[in-house]
Amino acid sequence: MNRKILIVTGDGGESYETLYAVHRFQEEGDIAVIAAPSKRRLNLVMHDFEPGWDTYVEKPGYCLDSDLTIEEAVVDDYDAILLLGGRAPEYLRNHAPLLEVVREFDRQGKWIFAICHGIQILVTAGLANNRKLTAYEHVRAEIEMGGGTYCTQQAVRDQNIITGQTWQSHPEFYREVFACLNKAELVEK
Repeated sequence: MNRKILIVTGDGGESYETLYAVHRFQEEGDIAVIAAPSKRRLNLVMHDFEPGWDTYVEKPGYCLDSDLTIEEAVVDDYDAILLLGGRAPEYLRNHAPLLEVVREFDRQGKWIFAICHGIQILVTAGLANNRKLTAYEHVRAEIEMGGGTYCTQQAVRDQNIITGQTWQSHPEFYREVFACLNKAELVEK
């Protein structure tokens, strides 16, 4: 197929979400390109849920090299963008070049995928307004403050945006992602 998917993460990005995405797209014959604020080895983390904790815990995860910087990404070169979760989105959402890249994917009607805390980037880019989205449950307030509607499904599609709750949502999320990527028709905006 040779579709190109721009995968955005950075230090503190969720390790499992990142590696799963890269491998899943490669499995389909797609080209997965990792973009981050800088081109270097990224320090990813694992978020998990443990008894006795009110929220997730964070542990060191695998490392992965980024292929290019966010500023080097050319939207016309890609079929879709994937915004991963973890802790990285809390600072990536303040990265002006990334916000412009995400908005340009939307303007062109290209697929935008986001999972877990990656939805924070969508909200900051102004793309939550009048959209149905899902995310990690503690991102709900941000979606609603951004004018979106929070949904409790594991994966939600609203026009050209597909969102997933957490890495535990991978089966539902990627079923929807590939169902949409494999459609022949263009996305209607």
